[in-house]
Amino acid sequence: MSSESTPLRAAAEHLVTIPAGAIFLRDEGTKAVWKAEVKAFRLASRPVTRELYRDVLGEAPGSAAGPRTPVTEVSWMDAVRFCNLLSRAEGLDPCYSTGADPDGRDVVCEPESGGYRLPYEAEWEYACRAGTSGVRYGELDEIAWHRGNSGGEVRDVATRAPNAWGLHDMIGNVWEWCWDVYDPEVYGPYRVFRGGSWCDLPRSCRASCRRRSHPAFRVDDLGFRLARSL
Repeated sequence: MSSESTPLRAAAEHLVTIPAGAIFLRDEGTKAVWKAEVKAFRLASRPVTRELYRDVLGEAPGSAAGPRTPVTEVSWMDAVRFCNLLSRAEGLDPCYSTGADPDGRDVVCEPESGGYRLPYEAEWEYACRAGTSGVRYGELDEIAWHRGNSGGEVRDVATRAPNAWGLHDMIGNVWEWCWDVYDPEVYGPYRVFRGGSWCDLPRSCRASCRRRSHPAFRVDDLGFRLARSL
């Protein structure tokens, strides 16, 4: 596995530096609101593609979708494993240490190691908004593939308008796994995912929309995006 291959080069080339700041997050179910401080970090300008996933792992989940579509049918645990393998392929120290727990409770993240990782939920929404405060960072049809314009399938990355920080597909195309546990007292090990997808109605394609599932869950409209700490 060579770091000279085009998909691996693209992983580094497509990282955008996100400035430090703060954001208020809100859970619509419980009505809880909390403030999160966000350190400067780097975030990929697009979701991980099937091409990149296959280049790192040697294979990708079976699908008729093209190589430049976001990889889907990947669990949270799959995404963690991918981050570690890509880090090693590029000579970086992996962020994650893993164990045998099928619920992923024993996964530990050391973000300062310098390797690739999943974004924290606060990082994700802060980067998605890119300084805006509305429901979305632009007009839905211009920035996102959703049920009304996707033709019923996942689409190539970076084919809708980016936000002000140059990030594509933060809204729509595929949901994206984040690092965080959703609510351990109620949902146990379930992890957060964000952003809405190609098969969702506008209500789900909002910067603040939160969903969750088990770390082993896989579905055809859920992928992930890479982050790195500075």
